[in-house]
Amino acid sequence: MRAIQFIIFFGIVIAIHLLVNSYIFSRGLRTFEPGNPLRTSYIIGFWFLALSYIIGRVLERYYLSALSDFFTWTGSFWLAAMLYLFLIVVSIDILRLVNYFFPFFERIVSNSIIHKPWIITVGIAGFVFLLIAFGHINALFPRNHALEIDLKDKVTSRKELRITVVSDIHLGTIVSKNRIRRIVRQINETKPDLILLAGDIVDEDLAPVIRENLGATLSQLQAPLGVYGITGNHEFIGGVEPAVKYLEDHGIRMLRDTMIELFDNVYVAGREDIQGNRFGGKIRKPLKEIIASKKEKSTVIMLDHQPAAINEAVNNKVDLMLSGHTHHGQMWPLSYITKAVYQLSWGHKQFDETHVYVSSGIGSWGPPVRIGNRPEVVTITLNFNK
Repeated sequence: MRAIQFIIFFGIVIAIHLLVNSYIFSRGLRTFEPGNPLRTSYIIGFWFLALSYIIGRVLERYYLSALSDFFTWTGSFWLAAMLYLFLIVVSIDILRLVNYFFPFFERIVSNSIIHKPWIITVGIAGFVFLLIAFGHINALFPRNHALEIDLKDKVTSRKELRITVVSDIHLGTIVSKNRIRRIVRQINETKPDLILLAGDIVDEDLAPVIRENLGATLSQLQAPLGVYGITGNHEFIGGVEPAVKYLEDHGIRMLRDTMIELFDNVYVAGREDIQGNRFGGKIRKPLKEIIASKKEKSTVIMLDHQPAAINEAVNNKVDLMLSGHTHHGQMWPLSYITKAVYQLSWGHKQFDETHVYVSSGIGSWGPPVRIGNRPEVVTITLNFNK
């Protein structure tokens, strides 16, 4: 059953990928008339880029090498270019439709462009290239985001708890050795009491992580109260049990529908990803069951990768819910979709007595590109006894 679900899911994804690329390709090809010396180069170059990501991910499974890395990197950048090329081509087609009823093109476009439409295609390609380059640089430099939350009625032996939260690292071919070194260094520089990793720590396939020994770098995370993590949908897609074992072997305590007491009356609970049933055949426990053993008037910090169960956290009087998953769209205008799907796409918001923070993530899925938002390391200071 699980194999069938995987085939259907990835079959749909590949079909959409090919359809979108075919649409972009057909519109671009129209601008290179037969006889144009650039036409053949366009055809070969376009489909080389369009198929690179699929080729790279298949090679990662069967022939992990520099060749698979090359195709994966090339294809990952193309995914970002594909999005913006699609939006531009759709916009042009809408303008063409308007022009059919209300002609205006000839009045605003020079004859040289009308008779050499390939100039527009080259210009669009150049613009998208610069946009993706900017987005890649933006993705490489996470910001530090800090906030304080007062828990007025919570009494513990400590006055405050400093938590550094990171989600969506996506360790693998794209987020590899140099990048994870910088991430670990940036987290440690926040001097946290506690480090929490809110899911999608690895990016599906574990083989590139093992090859580069990325766990050794991850094990350098330092916090007096420990480093805890939870599963995300990508751990389940790639095989949750090997991923969890690898992470635990490198110093990360994984909370899988479990709760631990950090110190007197302060608990950390971690939920399995809500899509665990879909990709791993694992139905997660109700939150009420996970936190049943907590003491009265205690503080509960809960990790839940996807911010899809905020109401359940509120109903169970969780004090702080920490999530990721959304990437806040990662590339504009996809943030409009995440805002429509989730109660909170990014940032801090209080629902009744429950504080919720959804991180935009620190890594990237697919394209190593962020446009319209920034990756982040989040440091939350909980103030008690106030």
